[in-house]
Amino acid sequence: MGFNVLLVAIGGALGSVLRYLTSLFIAHYFSGKFPLATFIINFIGCFLIGIFLHFSLRADEKLKYLFVIGFCGGFTTFSTFANENLQLIHNGNAILALTYTLASVILGILAVWLGMVVMKSF
Repeated sequence: MGFNVLLVAIGGALGSVLRYLTSLFIAHYFSGKFPLATFIINFIGCFLIGIFLHFSLRADEKLKYLFVIGFCGGFTTFSTFANENLQLIHNGNAILALTYTLASVILGILAVWLGMVVMKSF
């Protein structure tokens, strides 16, 4: 277990740093109201988690800890969210996937707003 935690930590650190650098790069060349950096990072993360899952299922499972959980988790949790929805759909739970998506987005936005409201009183 300790080695798996180390792999997740290394992958997470690399993913987080790459997310930051990618955000800086995109923000430098593209500006506007649309959160393009996050949008592109989430798309890339979803694409990468598909690639990494493919290889981790065919190779050493340790790659899953390093790349899927660590790197993609540090780069974007949206990739995990998308993969979980895909698994629900593949398992015949399309309604549950839609519910999960809507609830996550709506409650996520609400939670950010609520956190900001709560902190205004401090």
